Amino acid sequence: MEASSLLELAARAADDKKAEQLIALDMRGISLIADYFLIGHGQSNKQVQAIAQEIKKRAQEQDYNVKRLEGYEEAKWVLIDLDDVIVHIFHKDERHYYNLEKLWGDAAEVKLDKVFSS
Repeated sequence: MEASSLLELAARAADDKKAEQLIALDMRGISLIADYFLIGHGQSNKQVQAIAQEIKKRAQEQDYNVKRLEGYEEAKWVLIDLDDVIVHIFHKDERHYYNLEKLWGDAAEVKLDKVFSS
């Protein structure tokens, strides 16, 4: 699966579970670990877990193996490694503390508008 298709799959899954303030960053040329980061948050631990589970489920339905899922039990910051796409789902209180958008400020934001309009 192409990285952009995988990003779309993860973004749709997160949106379906009402993830808030979803932002995709184009990490190509900035980081060697992934082509894209998808960042969002949930309002509660249960919602953070539901978002992570939905992304994992959808990836597996497309025969894509989730390489790593970390932080699920604590549900403060769940990292889902989909190889070319790294998904960061935060609890709302943690997102502002870590502020990944600022940390990776050199990365261009990928517009997710067309993902959600189709």
